[in-house]
Amino acid sequence: MKIVIIGSGDVGVDLSTMLSREKHDVVVLDTDRVALAHSTDNSDILAIEGSGTSAVDLIKAGVKNADLVVAATNIDEVNMMASLMSKRLGARKVIARIRNEEFLIPGSPIVPSDMGIDVVINPELSVAFEIVQLVKRSAASDVVDLAGGQMQVIGIRLDKDSPIIGLTIEEYAQQNENINFRVVAILRGGITIIPKGSDKLRGNDHIFAIALNHDIKQIIRSTGISEQNIHNIMIAGGSVIGRKVAKLLLEARPDWNIKLIEPDYDISYKIASDNRKILVLNGDPTDPRLLASEGIMDTDVFIAVTDDEESNIISCLMAKHLKVKKVIAMVSKSDYIPLSQTIGLDSSVNKKLSAANEIHRHVRGKNLMNTAALNGIEAEVLEMKLGSSSPFINKPLSKLKLPAGCVIGGIISSGKASIGIGTSVINDGDSVLVFCQSSVIDDVTDKFN
Repeated sequence: MKIVIIGSGDVGVDLSTMLSREKHDVVVLDTDRVALAHSTDNSDILAIEGSGTSAVDLIKAGVKNADLVVAATNIDEVNMMASLMSKRLGARKVIARIRNEEFLIPGSPIVPSDMGIDVVINPELSVAFEIVQLVKRSAASDVVDLAGGQMQVIGIRLDKDSPIIGLTIEEYAQQNENINFRVVAILRGGITIIPKGSDKLRGNDHIFAIALNHDIKQIIRSTGISEQNIHNIMIAGGSVIGRKVAKLLLEARPDWNIKLIEPDYDISYKIASDNRKILVLNGDPTDPRLLASEGIMDTDVFIAVTDDEESNIISCLMAKHLKVKKVIAMVSKSDYIPLSQTIGLDSSVNKKLSAANEIHRHVRGKNLMNTAALNGIEAEVLEMKLGSSSPFINKPLSKLKLPAGCVIGGIISSGKASIGIGTSVINDGDSVLVFCQSSVIDDVTDKFN
């Protein structure tokens, strides 16, 4: 697939590298020569210096023959103009990063299709929603919504005293036969495993299970972990994400006490003026004296979403040291994600992952309805629709010949989701939730397509 990415900033550079590694023909267009040089490091990418608002530069980048154009600069207006011109020049599909939600609300005088945009991505908003889910599911390290919100995948870290240590996956399921769930992945010593029924659970395993939403609490309890009561939340960083997280948390639970720390006086003043229900503090979120004076010891959840990921990690480690029950850090560098899991952070979020998930829907085959990468593990969830010609329909799951390293965790039939078990049968028009190691994704999508 020929893909043109406009913008080699924080989202664009990771997207271009990821798509290039997946053997797509990738061109990156940007006015910043240094950023372009960085985006082409260790990858087979064609870099072109130019503007996304210049028709001449867009033609030079090849948008006329592009299967997909991704407008991913940090400026909404540039992305909108680049999208409009790319579509008119002949691009088959256009995805644009738009952060201003005014363009997306009903009744807006301009809608995305007016600007030639087929799909809008908003990584900041996606991350904010993910953080809110992690606060609601306080015992989980990861939460991913699937099947239109009917199901969730949750990550749980098993400590050495967990009652399920030593059980096989099959024994664990038998002991909890009243719960409809399936363990679909295990992260063990940095290695991702798609488990079989005979695999045993060990101390320090990081397990990922899928279940219908109403069964999630029971799964958490079965591991020996109890969900905590949340009252006090502290947010470090008044960025777009920090402000959105605070707003969403208040909408979810108006009784939660929320404090937000922002180093910039003007930004902190504006946030305080816009929302009187948030206690806004002007100061350094990595200052232990400030944290102590503002009641960090009584904080239930600490969320670090500044633009400096090193500060996010440091402030979360300090909060954890001061006995905060749950800490969540925004981490963008892929190298930091496994590190964050080994040094004691409860959860990490990555805005680039949400953008990558949306892009993958449009480059991995026509039957792919949705995709979600799981933070820090070499596995993904693919939601795929099967037609009458599929070799997998009208057969029980136990009889399917699937590539090694993948498992069907759920089935969506006539809009209703269920857990996939050996006797489950896939019918024409059903969608399946496939969990697979990253190394076999191409094989899986080929077989299902």
